[in-house]
Amino acid sequence: MTQSTNQLVSTLKKFSTPAAVVAAFALGAALFVGHGRVQAATAMAMPLGDDSVSALTALDHAMEAVASKVTPAVVNVAVTSRFSGNEDSEDGEEGGGRHMQQLPPEFRRFFGPNFQMPQQPQIEHGIGSGIIVSPDGYIVTNAHVVDGSTQIRVTLNDRRVFTAKVIGTDKLTDLAVVKINASNLPTVAWGDSTKLEPGQTVLAFGSPFGYFQFSVTRGIVSAVNRPNPYSNDARKPGGYIQTDAAINPGNSGGPLVDARGELVGINTFIISDSGSFAGAGFAIPSQIVRATTDQIIKHGHVDHGYLGININDVTPANAEFFNLKEASGAIVAGVSADSPASKGGLKQGDVVTELNGQKIPNSSALQVAVSQMSPGNAVKLGVIREGKPMTVDLTVGQFHAKGEEASNDNPSGKQKGKIGIAVENLDDNVRQQFNVPDQVKGVVIQEVRPGSPAEEAGLQPGDIIQEVNRKPAADAGQFTSAVHAAPADKDILLLVWSRGNASYRTVHPDPSVAQSDNNQ
Repeated sequence: MTQSTNQLVSTLKKFSTPAAVVAAFALGAALFVGHGRVQAATAMAMPLGDDSVSALTALDHAMEAVASKVTPAVVNVAVTSRFSGNEDSEDGEEGGGRHMQQLPPEFRRFFGPNFQMPQQPQIEHGIGSGIIVSPDGYIVTNAHVVDGSTQIRVTLNDRRVFTAKVIGTDKLTDLAVVKINASNLPTVAWGDSTKLEPGQTVLAFGSPFGYFQFSVTRGIVSAVNRPNPYSNDARKPGGYIQTDAAINPGNSGGPLVDARGELVGINTFIISDSGSFAGAGFAIPSQIVRATTDQIIKHGHVDHGYLGININDVTPANAEFFNLKEASGAIVAGVSADSPASKGGLKQGDVVTELNGQKIPNSSALQVAVSQMSPGNAVKLGVIREGKPMTVDLTVGQFHAKGEEASNDNPSGKQKGKIGIAVENLDDNVRQQFNVPDQVKGVVIQEVRPGSPAEEAGLQPGDIIQEVNRKPAADAGQFTSAVHAAPADKDILLLVWSRGNASYRTVHPDPSVAQSDNNQ
């Protein structure tokens, strides 16, 4: 034994008890137990009766039935990628692994411990999961799992291995469809993710860490309609299902199913400081998965609809500024020129409450619905404009990678006076420095006081304030006057242009701080 092992054994011996002493103690316990409701100890514990555990065993049997139904349709996806050693990546990195390095960390984690990124030769190995959705071999997984692949090997639950080809990918939704040459394969039925409610039981399947193939974990739906906290593109649809069913590296692309064994989501990322499961996993809802899969199988690609607007949620804090009776809907924070929205008459400050008669509870719901529509579709939007309901007829346009679509802004970053900022007028130098288009009017934030109301609202230097309380702020003087005029005990609504997107921000002023000049 090693020295450390010997020390451990020696320590344990000091605290060990002779068998006779243990026996005597046990006998004494048997004689003296009986105080209150405690029954005398018996030589052997009796198992609980069937009536006592019937509910638990019934639940176990139900989950076993779901797992046995779904597991045959779950697959392991092994990906190999090869790159030229002289090929430079966009971020200046050379050699293999450039595609992996371009992925956000939460996506790279899903490639498991077998992931390699050697310099010579430039070969990458990744592990993910997938689910069979048709008997003739179509499999859904994540786009980031198969991105840059030169070979894909799919292992079925019966241990058969097939070479798969990519039918199509959609980076906007992070979904992909691959196909193997096989028939009469087990499949999983589609579920309706729109009917999910927090607290419902769900099961997650996949190959955690790449080693433990065809694993299943159980949990609940923690929340629905979550935005993507890692999104580097505000146009990407949200609507994620949050679950505490354990999802780990290697589970990416695997199915999330409900208690009926129906597919309600595709596992895609986790939030974790360690890189392993920490109680918050996220899945793409089947509402998006099914529509995207159908298009990829039929056309090899996906045509996303777009309106050409920036949107954000109606909240209790900003509802009164739009004369709304309830905090529900999506606020139009910006309308792109020559877009379907502008051509249809949609205006900045409109609040979308319905789409084709269906209620729109928040911006994520509108974003997902529009993204899944086919270009050319006619839609009716229920809109509240300056407190008055109206209908706006639009024709959905086609999203292009360099264009715009209905996008849900995700304010980020940290952001002197009443709200804690210093501003100045826009000029050519400022526009060039912060890449501000000519059509954007307002004042630019030069400084944000740490811990200020502005910082809490997510404002940061370089942001452009276009309106204060629904009134234009064309220059620093106009902005200062508007902030001064706002009641000290009232919130202030700002229309902010930031990094290509406009959004409304509600600021809770600090009335104890004095105002001066352009420091607000």
